[in-house]
Amino acid sequence: MDKGFYISLIVQVILITMILAFVIPMDRKYIVREKGKINFKKSKILLRWNVFDTIAVGIAFYAIVCVQVLNFLVSGGLTIENNYVQFFTNQGQSWTIVGAVYLITRLSLVLKGVKEIYGDVR
Repeated sequence: MDKGFYISLIVQVILITMILAFVIPMDRKYIVREKGKINFKKSKILLRWNVFDTIAVGIAFYAIVCVQVLNFLVSGGLTIENNYVQFFTNQGQSWTIVGAVYLITRLSLVLKGVKEIYGDVR
């Protein structure tokens, strides 16, 4: 592991800290919890486009850029020995995973909210 890997870890810690510093206060402000569970009838923001979705689009865009730069570098003949290849490999992989996990949790919350608000329609 060379410098590219370590710099990537530092960048990830910085980005995650910035995202959490923004998301946690927004979550506390807009998501209504009663007895530890989300009250979907009072938390209508979960069923609309919101700040969390905007952050997710930013993460997805960043992951796409990282993967495309990695593709360009590898196509140019660079190997994993290169610091830039290490950096973009780590960034592309981690932020793609974060984006996929967010998509799954967001869909789950939306489906729970729809079921809670509108009932089990058959």
